[in-house]
Amino acid sequence: MKIKNSLNGWNGYSVEEVDDFLDQLTVELEKKCKELSTTTKEVETLRQELEHYRGMESTIQNTLVIAQSAADEVKNNAKQQANQIIKDAEGTARQSVETLSQSIVIKKKELEDLDKQLDVFRAKMESLLISQLELIKDTKKD
Repeated sequence: MKIKNSLNGWNGYSVEEVDDFLDQLTVELEKKCKELSTTTKEVETLRQELEHYRGMESTIQNTLVIAQSAADEVKNNAKQQANQIIKDAEGTARQSVETLSQSIVIKKKELEDLDKQLDVFRAKMESLLISQLELIKDTKKD
């Protein structure tokens, strides 16, 4: 903006032009102040959002750590339970084998006893048959 040289002015400046210029500067300054205020509010909002997201990030990290710990604990418990199940199964299997072994021993003993009884029965039958044959022979002779 050019400032005209006028006789009405003060030291060569026109009061009206200076007032207009000052009014323009005031408008521009107010505009810049509003922009600064808006920008300051936006920066503050962004800072608050950033803090919110940082808090969320921290919470998520803590949650992940807790989840990992829980997963490790579940895995360890599952391993312990599996080991206990295996030990129990092995104990039951040993006990079953022992019971079956005892049962086999008992059945073998019973079989031996039955074999002996059969031998005794055969001997008695053979003796009876021989004595009957002798009787028949004796009755023929008489």
